[in-house]
Amino acid sequence: MATMKTRMALAGIVLTLGGNVAFAADPDTQAQIDALKAVIPKFAIPMREVGDRFQDMYAAAKGGNWALAAYMSKYMNGAMTPASLTKPAEYKEWKEFYEKDFAPVNKAIQAKDWKTFDSAYTNVMSTCNQCHQSMEYGFIRVVKQVGPSDNGIDYTKKSEPGDVPK
Repeated sequence: MATMKTRMALAGIVLTLGGNVAFAADPDTQAQIDALKAVIPKFAIPMREVGDRFQDMYAAAKGGNWALAAYMSKYMNGAMTPASLTKPAEYKEWKEFYEKDFAPVNKAIQAKDWKTFDSAYTNVMSTCNQCHQSMEYGFIRVVKQVGPSDNGIDYTKKSEPGDVPK
């Protein structure tokens, strides 16, 4: 019988590799792995964080806090990582969106180009809304907020996009 430590190590390996590993595990271990996978956020919870970071990114870029804008983009993308395991098909669409459609936003952040950023950000909102519509979530319509989602941050602190730690 496997020890708890062994079971957790196996669960960690499976989760790290995206759950696509087939191995002979006793039914109890597999049940534990399935239970762990079941409690990982699917798509809606990470997407909520994406929405907040997306709005905060706009406030940061507008205020000249380019490091904060880059930070929000980086962690907005990272927030979707659980979906790579729980909703792999949807995650594939997210990854493609972030790498292709969202790239002009990231380029504008790196260039500290407000005008290009504003235009690219607006275009991405349209893409988001089209995606929501095509996935039958048309009732979720992204708009520019009047202010950021998190009012506890100084969005006007001048910074460089490269100031974000790796």
